[in-house]
Amino acid sequence: MSKTISKGALWTGWILSGIVILFMLFDGITKLIKPVEVVEGSISLGYAEHHIVPIGIIALICTVLYAIPRTSILGAVLLTGFFGGAVATQLRVDAPLFSSTLFAVYMGILTWAGLWLRSEKARRLFW
Repeated sequence: MSKTISKGALWTGWILSGIVILFMLFDGITKLIKPVEVVEGSISLGYAEHHIVPIGIIALICTVLYAIPRTSILGAVLLTGFFGGAVATQLRVDAPLFSSTLFAVYMGILTWAGLWLRSEKARRLFW
């Protein structure tokens, strides 16, 4: 009982997923490069400087898994966990709710919406 995904849904799914992938690639790569702004931002959130690179590596691994169709569901699950940690971090430092704390929730919604629209496997998993 497999339905084919319409071209519109497929393109929309890849665009939404692309937004997540590009943002997370940028986030992960900047954590590997460690410009001053990233180091200061991470320290202000309570992380030691030596935690920045491992966080970036985790972000990149989750993102690559999400970008590959065969492992996209695993990547989405891992990104959801990563975003949960981001929400917890923002709550801990009492960041503004809608702009900072919930940003990771918005990314999680984009992650799953993009996957839902582009992957029949993801649709079958939940439907």
